[in-house]
Amino acid sequence: MAAQPATLLGLQKTNLRDQALDALRRAITSGELRPSSALVETELSERLQISRGTLREALRQLQQEGLAVIGARGRLYVRHLDDKEIRDIFVVRAALESTAAALLAERDDRQESVAGLSSALDLMDAAGDGDLEARIESDLSFHRLLCRLTGNETLVHSWTSLEGSIRMSIMWAGKSRAVGNMDTDRHRRIVEAIGSGDGAAACASVAEHMTWAAANLSADISA
Repeated sequence: MAAQPATLLGLQKTNLRDQALDALRRAITSGELRPSSALVETELSERLQISRGTLREALRQLQQEGLAVIGARGRLYVRHLDDKEIRDIFVVRAALESTAAALLAERDDRQESVAGLSSALDLMDAAGDGDLEARIESDLSFHRLLCRLTGNETLVHSWTSLEGSIRMSIMWAGKSRAVGNMDTDRHRRIVEAIGSGDGAAACASVAEHMTWAAANLSADISA
């Protein structure tokens, strides 16, 4: 009987490199692989049942996404986000999402975007009784949609490159802080501002939310 795939991270795709990458991302952002822990090739390749060459390809992508960093003696570690890094991430995130909100607000068809974002908010509400990871995913889905609705692929790509770090910063802030970031009333104000057709107001609503969120998360982690 053929050996079963490793249970670590539930590998399901046919491409081993992508499969390993998804598995490692999930392990890092869920806390299975903790911040500052070493990413040891021999151990991970055995757990994932892949070659070290395939694993290295996945690890290089993790570095590009900011989830892994090279430390002393060239060793690779799970990234640990400090107070400054979290604030820096949210400054860039705010710029991207503020731009997205302003672009959507200034469109003639903005009510279609409002409808889509409102549906995403309904899903956030529905996830309110779920586990933390599910709630985080519903929150990120709203913000990802905000960017995708613009149709600006460069903006979407830039936001996606931050997604792993955003997820880490929320996951490791502690449940009470993380849940605070998912307040639907603040998100609803963003949607209302977009619906108003006022690009400046839409931009400001996102900036206000991101300033609060960054302060909320970094205060807990730096404590």
